[in-house]
Amino acid sequence: MIILKTSRELSLMRDAGRIAAEALRRVGEMVKPGVTTMALARAAHDYIVKCGAAPTFLDYNGFPGSICVSVNDEVIHGIPSEKRTLREGDLVGVDLGATYHGYVGDTAASFAVGAVSEELRLLSDTARESLYLAIEQAWPGGRLGDISAAVQTHCEARGYSLVREYCGHGVGRVLHEDPGVPNVGVAGRGLKLKPGMTLAIEPMVNQGRAAVKLLPDGWTVKTRDGKPSAHFEHTVAITSEGPVILTKVEG
Repeated sequence: MIILKTSRELSLMRDAGRIAAEALRRVGEMVKPGVTTMALARAAHDYIVKCGAAPTFLDYNGFPGSICVSVNDEVIHGIPSEKRTLREGDLVGVDLGATYHGYVGDTAASFAVGAVSEELRLLSDTARESLYLAIEQAWPGGRLGDISAAVQTHCEARGYSLVREYCGHGVGRVLHEDPGVPNVGVAGRGLKLKPGMTLAIEPMVNQGRAAVKLLPDGWTVKTRDGKPSAHFEHTVAITSEGPVILTKVEG
């Protein structure tokens, strides 16, 4: 069931989104060689709690971390660890959520660790660009396929592939609501977009093939061919005036 949000609920989601966005910004500033993925998780956790919110991911369906940290060929859901240290040239995806007054803000970005290769930079840039192209399609009266097609068209034109098994989603009082938001689709097809919908749009873009695998830890998803992946995400509200990014750092 798709839950349309009231103006009051959108205001609360904006508050949650700001906390999540600022936590992600702070984590991004910490990304450098020698930093452990657990240090990133602790920083995000501490900031979110300081704001009076809760880290949405912690214990969500049993997930053992406050954030997801996925490095290079890890697509999503990497578990933070004191034993995992970032290295020069890595590409690290950070995904996190903040729950504030009962509402969730969900956001993600990929960060370069020091100087990365031109190939990794282009992969990351393309994934980020596709997110914003998708957001531009989130207008009332449009179709869910418009969002999906924007991601697919941009990324595939540049030789990249999109993960099929995992996708974006509705978000609100819980992290995952209806509908699913695939990163592949046909413009003009699918669910009609309405004011009050809140979607987590999140391209997962692979340098190589689209196929992925789940590791024995039950969480970490990697590319099957071992090539890198990039991940970006915003929580977006569909309003009568157009799309509004709720996970945006103010100022």
